[in-house]
Amino acid sequence: MDAPPAAGAAARTAPPAADFRDGPVLGIETSCDETSAAIVDGSGIRGLAIASQDAHAAFGGVVPEIAAREHLRSLDAMVRHAMREADVDHADITGVGVTAGPGLVGALLAGVNWAKAYAFARGLPLLGVHHMEGHLFGTALEHEDAHPPFIGLLVSGGHTLLLEARAWGRYRLLGGTRDDAAGEAFDKVARRLGLPYPGGPQIQRAAERSAVARSAAAGGQGAGGAPGRFRLPRPMLSRRDVRGDPAYYDMSFSGLKTAVARVAEQLEAEGALVEAVDDLAADFQEAVVDVLAEKTRRAVEQTGCRRVVLGGGVARNSRLREGLAERLGSSGELYAPSPRLATDNAAMIAAAARFRLARGERSPWSLNAEAALAFPGLA
Repeated sequence: MDAPPAAGAAARTAPPAADFRDGPVLGIETSCDETSAAIVDGSGIRGLAIASQDAHAAFGGVVPEIAAREHLRSLDAMVRHAMREADVDHADITGVGVTAGPGLVGALLAGVNWAKAYAFARGLPLLGVHHMEGHLFGTALEHEDAHPPFIGLLVSGGHTLLLEARAWGRYRLLGGTRDDAAGEAFDKVARRLGLPYPGGPQIQRAAERSAVARSAAAGGQGAGGAPGRFRLPRPMLSRRDVRGDPAYYDMSFSGLKTAVARVAEQLEAEGALVEAVDDLAADFQEAVVDVLAEKTRRAVEQTGCRRVVLGGGVARNSRLREGLAERLGSSGELYAPSPRLATDNAAMIAAAARFRLARGERSPWSLNAEAALAFPGLA
């Protein structure tokens, strides 16, 4: 695909975008370190391409400047790939959706400017999408019963949100983290334990090794496979948390992260950290899962919404999915995305854009990236 024209003049000279006709929507996602393009229509995902950026591993985390540069380098190829998989060409596209925030502003700008230029050049309606709302639509792409009303649990490296979806585009925020996001805590704990980047999957692998070792030590009967070697706190799950208390749905992971650091420091002084890393990772993971699962159970109980829609990068964690299902029991129905749609992807962005375009929403040509974009539709 030829590079789209520069978007700088779009706000001054853009022709009015054509009315949206239901058909293939092009989605663009560049909020962090995945470059993704997708084609979505009424039948679901027609084409999806995702390029992960390996260049950050050497730095132990995402470097914003590298992320923005890699997005610019990969976007054209991702769009070509998605369109080829969907068997569509430019004339078939009826709208463009792009992540406008939240995220790394330089990374977001790469996608926003590309999408604006493409939509401007072709006279297509444009819709800026909130990244975390996109994750809700991503799960719904794979589960037709994942529709409002539901409880949404969004867990990623930058966000931890618990909300009630009364309808698509109409939400009530129940709670969230007061400090570190759950995914951020995973990454920081992994770094403290000497595990490589990205930290979330490494914590899960360490926990799985711990479970195998504990089961073997118990004679292979499965006993001892559960975490419990280290006593770690479950922040904001104390008995004082009652309905009406601001802490009832809120979460905190900073204290848990600090507790792990203290245990690691003590083990290090004893020369025992390397041997204990897997068990400590397992106990940390279980503490996070306990908090997220209990807060979600409370939301189901108090709102009467049986459906729970899970989204965000941390949704890839199999223990989180298991823990939620266990805690909900027969009182709730859990809908979780596949690993492909749990990670940042453009299919969820295209799906969210398609919904909003169909009900008449449009973004202006002055659309800009917002690193701290507010969640839409909160009442």
